[in-house]
Amino acid sequence: MWVWILWIVVGLVALGLGWFLALVVIMRTKSPRGLAIIRGFNRWANRGALRSAGTPGSSTAVIRHVGRKSGKSYATPIGVYPKDDGFLVYLPYGPDVDWLRNVRSAGTAELLVDGRTHVVGPPQIVGPAEALPYLSASDRRVARLFGVVDFLVLEHVPVSSGGER
Repeated sequence: MWVWILWIVVGLVALGLGWFLALVVIMRTKSPRGLAIIRGFNRWANRGALRSAGTPGSSTAVIRHVGRKSGKSYATPIGVYPKDDGFLVYLPYGPDVDWLRNVRSAGTAELLVDGRTHVVGPPQIVGPAEALPYLSASDRRVARLFGVVDFLVLEHVPVSSGGER
């Protein structure tokens, strides 16, 4: 009986390792077919992530943006890092993702971080040289492992009071 349990455990570990290696290869090569599969899974997983994203203590923020074609409002969970007068965002799939196209088109977005809403924009794509100093050592290792070379800087947009014109 113990032999069967051992084989099941070894099989599950091998399966998990295989999935992880496939993920690393897909992310590093930016394979369109592989990225489409991962994005499809993330669309499903994002629904659950939105329940706690942006709340105090959450490691995930929410970016609220408007569809460039539809005009519809969207909310997407993203990971952000504080940066001077704004935020830094990993772009593991590169800059060609729908939410970023929407934010670039609008020029601004709302970012919900730790229960506080920030108006941010305009979005600026930067490379690792500018971004990596703002990441922890472990996040820098993850960025290198997955071949992340694109990062997004979102600066705070000054909000005028209703009386000013």
